[in-house]
Amino acid sequence: MTTENWVKRCHDYTFIDGASGFQINFAGMNFEEKDLADIKSRFDNVHAEMQKIELGEIKNPDENRKVTHFTDRSVYTGTAVYNEVEEFAAGIRSGAITGSTGKPFESAVINGIGGSALGPQLLQMAINGPYWNEYSREKRNGNLKIYFLDNTDTAGLADALAVCDLETTLIVNVSKSGGTQETKNNMIVCQAQYEAKGLDFAKHAAAVTMRESGLDNTARSGKWLRVFEMAESIGGRTSETSIVGHLPAALAGIDFKSLLAGACHMDNLTRNPVMESNPAYMLSAMWYIAGNGKGDRNMVIVPYSDRLILMSRYLQQLVMESLGKEKDLDGNAVYQGLNVFGNKGGTDAHAFIQQLNDGRDDFFVTFIEILEDAMKAPIAAGIGMGDYLHGFMTGLSNALRSKNRQVIEMKLTTVNPFNVGMLIALYERAVAAYAELIHINAFHQPGVQAYKLASKGVISLLGTLVEKMPAIAPFSGTAAELTAKLGLENEYEVEGILAKLAFNTTRRDLSVNLRREWDEKQGWIYIISAK
Repeated sequence: MTTENWVKRCHDYTFIDGASGFQINFAGMNFEEKDLADIKSRFDNVHAEMQKIELGEIKNPDENRKVTHFTDRSVYTGTAVYNEVEEFAAGIRSGAITGSTGKPFESAVINGIGGSALGPQLLQMAINGPYWNEYSREKRNGNLKIYFLDNTDTAGLADALAVCDLETTLIVNVSKSGGTQETKNNMIVCQAQYEAKGLDFAKHAAAVTMRESGLDNTARSGKWLRVFEMAESIGGRTSETSIVGHLPAALAGIDFKSLLAGACHMDNLTRNPVMESNPAYMLSAMWYIAGNGKGDRNMVIVPYSDRLILMSRYLQQLVMESLGKEKDLDGNAVYQGLNVFGNKGGTDAHAFIQQLNDGRDDFFVTFIEILEDAMKAPIAAGIGMGDYLHGFMTGLSNALRSKNRQVIEMKLTTVNPFNVGMLIALYERAVAAYAELIHINAFHQPGVQAYKLASKGVISLLGTLVEKMPAIAPFSGTAAELTAKLGLENEYEVEGILAKLAFNTTRRDLSVNLRREWDEKQGWIYIISAK
């Protein structure tokens, strides 16, 4: 393609919002006018379905739920919940609200998983940066250090407990259903840690959950410090512009109202019924054309900003949990989805760009450039450090396109709450639109529920083993022999449980001693003895 033709294509296929400085260029994707014409007619239906979402119709038929994250954020600042959060955060900041010993809070641990953690983590990293917790209280303006528990891994919990003084730490437990096991596990252990130190956990605990959930009942009956209500109609992966994102942001001094303003600004831009004038519709159209409507290409997200390093991780959940579906809305098996991975530029050039440039042509990449440098950093006359980042991005984009690799380029003025809100809203609308193109329900997650149910079977088997082992002590033999002796099935799962227990006998309340030894002929031998 000649330079002149490329420039014209950029003019034709770049969306620019002069009010915010946001722009997105689709010219680097492999499509022709005919491709857009073929798909354009389908956006009449897409737009109609988007309107149904905002009119309050049921758009999650599998769970018979409305989907209200678009509309709720437009009125959120006028709600009682918004005011409650702001007042709570102000009380924490001033020292009017304290823990059980009267000392002001210094830290907050956000205990959630998936959307209950990823959105707040993205915003905290983007706005306050990676070293926020090292600032003094004065430099933080009384706002709290923020830590996250987002798994049921004891290492993550141990790491947080090692640096937090429980006497001055608030535990914020976030679970829409109130029964999320990973969050519940962390809560149970945290409560035990507080009690072991003679501290009243209730005076250090807050909850974000649905009314009358298990967590809601626990928090209210236990007289926790605060309980904030979450709407049933907002899913975890689309919850960052709700109470789920608000409370962690407020505790860390982040301007959440500005985030909402940015999201609502993008919502206005993406309500345009004309595909070519709607950045979310164009984005979803590019995904569809590039992947043949089946997700045949991976989505690579590369923000040229250290502060946006978590963007690809955030989008992994939003995109993959929403679009990775076995069946369409009519019950037909379709096995849809879009793989998402990414890094940050120009670190990516020393990580996986070699493959993108020379390897498999099975992706399209979105570069996100931030125009404003964070500081003055001259390298030569008239050339700053940030200019090299721009040069690396543009050079890589050109190199990829020269090999017919597909590229989307996005620009934002700076990393601030408003612009992060725009990014979140853009991708939320693009995901919802793409789901309509491929006729699936973007707002449920049956695959997640399936693994949770399967894991309950493993925990049930663990309980059976713990109950039955004392009756066969002393015992020495393989997992297969132990499985047979106890009249159980699935030797492989039994061995997995035994291997875990053998390394944690001092960390479990077992009525037997258990260890294992390696035998060259038989493999692992498990030895059970009475205590």
